[in-house]
Amino acid sequence: MTNASAPPSRLRRIVAELAKFGAVGGAGVLVNMAAYNLVRHFTSLAYVRASVIATVISIVFNYIGFRYFTYRDRDKSGRKRELGLFAFFSAIGLVIENGVLYAGTYGLGFDTPLQTNVVKFCGIGVATLFRFWSYRSWVFRALPPKDQEAVREVTAAVHEAEAALAQRNPYGSAHRAPQPSPVVAHHTPERGHQNQGRHRKPRRVHVD
Repeated sequence: MTNASAPPSRLRRIVAELAKFGAVGGAGVLVNMAAYNLVRHFTSLAYVRASVIATVISIVFNYIGFRYFTYRDRDKSGRKRELGLFAFFSAIGLVIENGVLYAGTYGLGFDTPLQTNVVKFCGIGVATLFRFWSYRSWVFRALPPKDQEAVREVTAAVHEAEAALAQRNPYGSAHRAPQPSPVVAHHTPERGHQNQGRHRKPRRVHVD
């Protein structure tokens, strides 16, 4: 049963990872293309130089998204190493992306604004495949199996504690259980004091 259920579970994790990577990457593409066209519109920089600036901006955006959304559960012990590898592989992706733009613009003559945007988008697509492989394999490494098991055990213990607290207090933390109305204790005088006047013997009066 365990071996039969393992492949679908791993497949679901990969699909979820691809979805998160695609969400951050798609937003990064928008940032990249917007920055590229803004730089081209407000400056006189050449296509490739403007593209390099836009790629650097999108790299910073992507790191924040990948670190704190896509791979937020990955190993965080070596942040300097992570940043160094991210910068290294991002630089390779930058070369791939802008190499495609250079080849299309200066090699094939696609130099109109629309053509350069299409070629740059294709370069982003090729570089994204490399980034996905390199980031998940080298930069944002998965936790070791022992640490993953420890995380699962801690998570399970937290869920069990929450379930136990919910059973003890079914009304939740926001609503307190209704408290019984206070009982006012009425003071009952002692029996001796009640009967003190009732059974008092009459006082005899001696008459001379």
